[in-house]
Amino acid sequence: MAGLTDITRSTVGKKLLNGLTGLLLCGFIVSHLTGNLLLLVGREAFNQYAYFLHSLGHGAVVPIMEVGLVMLFGAHAISGISVARSRRRARPDGYKKSANAGGTSRKSLASRSMIVTGTVLLIFVILHVAQFKLGWGQLRDYPDVMIDGHASVDLYSRVVDWFNWAPMVGLYVVVMLMLGNHLRHGFWSAFQTLGANNPRYENLINTAGMLFAAAMAVGFLLIPIYIFLFVEPTAGSSLAAG
Repeated sequence: MAGLTDITRSTVGKKLLNGLTGLLLCGFIVSHLTGNLLLLVGREAFNQYAYFLHSLGHGAVVPIMEVGLVMLFGAHAISGISVARSRRRARPDGYKKSANAGGTSRKSLASRSMIVTGTVLLIFVILHVAQFKLGWGQLRDYPDVMIDGHASVDLYSRVVDWFNWAPMVGLYVVVMLMLGNHLRHGFWSAFQTLGANNPRYENLINTAGMLFAAAMAVGFLLIPIYIFLFVEPTAGSSLAAG
């Protein structure tokens, strides 16, 4: 009995950590999407945005934010996996039945696949950073652009060229659908874990979670699809015509 109580207390703490870090990551996702939508405006707007971010605090702000994000992603992933393992230890037969739970339960495909979608998203984030920030596998050499008299990375051209490659667009579509699925349950679950479990607000939180997940998934999907359909690869790219 004491062992079960210890597991319960430990699980509650991990769920609180997972919920809090999840909501903080939701804020990051919103800000990241807002900036990335400038890709639809054009080269100058997006490159100026990228330069603005990297020049904050004489270049010191972004590295600090990156360290914070690594810690945030790590804490969210570790706490999520730990909660799932604790539940399996406490109820080893609880996952044999895969049907949706009845009543007010939110058990669904989204909730049952949280570890899978979360793992995929974590791997994706690592590759995404390597691809666009570090220039891993870039399609050509990209000369710097001048912004306010300073040389800056032409991140717009790098993104446009990658999103003119159909397999890359397909990969992003699949992963962004997984993001929507992850947020669909995670948003609701985080609020429930942090105490917003009044039955009067349950449907409101669930609806807000659905709308938030849909908005984020559609927003991120719009960018690669729009570029693939309407923006030509840059001159010199291996994907450029001729």
